[in-house]
Order: sequence, then C-alpha cells, then structure tokens
Amino acid sequence: MSTDLYAGLMSGTSLDGVDAVVADFSAHEPRLLGSFFLPYPDALRQQLLALNDAGHDELRRAAELSVELATLYSEAVRGALHAAGIPAGDVRAIGCHGQTVRHQPAAGYSLQLNNPALLAELTGIAVVADFRNRDVAAGGQGAPLVPAFHEHILRAADRHRVVLNIGGIANVTDLAPGKPTRGFDTGPGNILMNAWTAKHLGTPHDDGGKWAASGWVLMALRAKLLAHPFLAQPAPKSCGREEFHLGWLAPLLDGSEAPADVQTTLLEFTAESIASAILRECGQPQEVLVCGGGVHNGFLMARLQTFLSPARVVSTESFGVSPDFLEALAFAWLAQRAVEGRPGNLPEVTGARGARVLGAIYPA
Repeated sequence: MSTDLYAGLMSGTSLDGVDAVVADFSAHEPRLLGSFFLPYPDALRQQLLALNDAGHDELRRAAELSVELATLYSEAVRGALHAAGIPAGDVRAIGCHGQTVRHQPAAGYSLQLNNPALLAELTGIAVVADFRNRDVAAGGQGAPLVPAFHEHILRAADRHRVVLNIGGIANVTDLAPGKPTRGFDTGPGNILMNAWTAKHLGTPHDDGGKWAASGWVLMALRAKLLAHPFLAQPAPKSCGREEFHLGWLAPLLDGSEAPADVQTTLLEFTAESIASAILRECGQPQEVLVCGGGVHNGFLMARLQTFLSPARVVSTESFGVSPDFLEALAFAWLAQRAVEGRPGNLPEVTGARGARVLGAIYPA
C-alpha cells in the first residue's frame, strides 16, 4: 500500500454538503481511490447561512456548529474510506478546508468553521486545516488556492486552457502555454441562482437550469447586476457572500418581475460575468474545463459556450478528473504539501508576498 494516501474534504459557499475523497499521490498524477458526498441537513444549512451576518451570541453558535461540522466531516471521511476499501490507518492526513462564513482578506482574515482537533480524534487520522490565513498573513487574498493543483494536473504545453470552478462563487485558473499560472474569483457562481430558487421553489437549486430556461432576460436588471464594482476590479481578487446575496439583489428589483425571469437574468448575469472576466484577464482560451456544481446546469453551460466561443467548454470529466470532487482532491493534495513542508499557494494568483506552506497540522 502506498504511503502517500491522503483524504480531502471540501464544503463550499453553496452550502450543499461535504465532498470527501481518498487519493493516492505516489505518482505525478493523483489517483482517486474513493469519494463520498454527504448533504447538509436543512437546519445546519440555515444556521451556517445565519452566521454570514452579524447576530446574537455568534461565538457560541460558531463553536457549536464547528463541533457539528467535525462530526459530519468524520462521517464523510468514513464514507470515502469505505468506497476506497482502505482502513483509516493507511491515510497520512486529511486536508479539511472547513466552512467559510466570513472572507475578509482586506481586514486580514478569512474565517472557516472547523474543529480539526475533534476531527483528528474522531477519525484517528492527522488533520491539516486553516489553509487560507497563512496566505492572508503574507498579504494575499487567501483564495483561490486550487489553481496550484489545476496547474499540477491540467496544464498542457500546447493548449491554452482555463479551468473554471463554478461553486457558490466562480473562480478561474488561467493555464496559458509559456506563461505563469494565474487565477482569481470572477464573482457569483451558483450562489444567487440557488438562493432565488430556494426562495421561490423551495428547492436547493434549479435542476439543470430548467427554470431559468423558461424565462426571459430582464435587460434593465442585467445592467444593474453587471454594474457591481467587484466585476471591474483587476486580479488578484476574491469574493464571497459578503458581496453577492439576496440582500444585495432586493433593492435592484421593483417587485413587478416574474420570478422565472429573475432566475433567467441571474443565470445570464452569472454566465456573462464569468465569460467577460475570462476574456478580459486571460485572453481567448482554446479550452475551458468546468468543474463544481455548475457543470450540471445545462443551460448555464450552453450560455457559457455561446459567450466563450470558439473555445470548447467541457466538463473536467473529459480529461479524467471528476468535476464534483476536484476541489476535495485539491485539498488532499494541499495536505500532502503541508505534511512535506512544501508551499501550497501561488503568489501570482493570491497576491501574497511569496510562496508559503499552508495549513496547521493536528496530529492523530
């Protein structure tokens, strides 16, 4: 059995649940051995959403949610281990991103709820956590961190590729031949569409983009959305729920809009903001490799293809990388980097003063 087995956990801004993987990093190309998805209970999702805003008794609520998250994370790890047929004792470490509730790099911090000590106790496996704040301490954005992994597994010497992750927030990695890797957040991914769907349909997301496909783009609303100042900022940059949420959307509506038309406009805004950022910052790529939950939104993928043509917009599945578990795989890889004392950030992506070893290690 390889001594380079690592687990990775990712729970993103979309708040849908926990992605868990077990992977073998003994060769240059990582090998995914097992994966598991554990959805968040509705009550937990609502409590996490509430912590994105100031409220009563936040410290206690955050601490208690961190304990609950560690328990869920341990269940997800066990699911991935079972899928891989591997005992916990064979895994060197778990890379656990934690659940972001505040991301304020300009103020010197990025806050992910987590209880890595408890996770190590529950699983019997060492845990690497708190990946973002070392980069923030060095003057960086602390995000995105996955471009280093994208560079490792998806760069091609003869193809200009952009890797597009559409989670709650969308981020891109620019892999242009002969040039340094770049990456940045483009703005909303699924975050606004999911919130609007939850409010009006009572479901966590618009399945395949079918609801959005039933409406019409409201051009006046589209213009207001595209005027958000974050979209015009140059890279490096990152964002979160602080910038894009229903509270920001509400004043832009007059109340006469059909909900389906708003959903259509939110999808158009998402696709257009992503495509505009790619073309402005990266130039015209030949291939756009998409991962994250947004890859399952067929209408969104079709709009991206229209905006980014002649680039080929395809799932990372076409290149042998699961679009649903790529980020969890990236944090398993970042855990390996931390355990081996190797840097995990790309300063040209985050804006940090230099390469840094990311994460704090909690022994088993």
